[in-house]
Amino acid sequence: MKLEFNLKDNLDKIKKSDSYFHTFINKDSLATGILVLTPGEEDTQEPHESDEVYFIISGNGFLKIKNKDYEISKDKLFFVGKDVPHYFHSNTKELKVLYFFGGSDS
Repeated sequence: MKLEFNLKDNLDKIKKSDSYFHTFINKDSLATGILVLTPGEEDTQEPHESDEVYFIISGNGFLKIKNKDYEISKDKLFFVGKDVPHYFHSNTKELKVLYFFGGSDS
């Protein structure tokens, strides 16, 4: 298994695809990836079957968790429990986020 990852390489994979995210580690116990949303782009994710952590690399906007909006900015970290509705929205700058699942990205 690969043990070292370059975020630039994974950002390039997103640019070459039709998706706004890319999972680059996907094991039974952990999944890790990067998400990029341009201003006005919709975050279409659904609740996940495992807990998740988001680390904001850059950008702005909000993360709605259940019915509450949390303002996002560089270097903030958020926890979202499994099966909890959530999505990013209202960013006016490109948003880059690392995500970590406590299980596989299924």
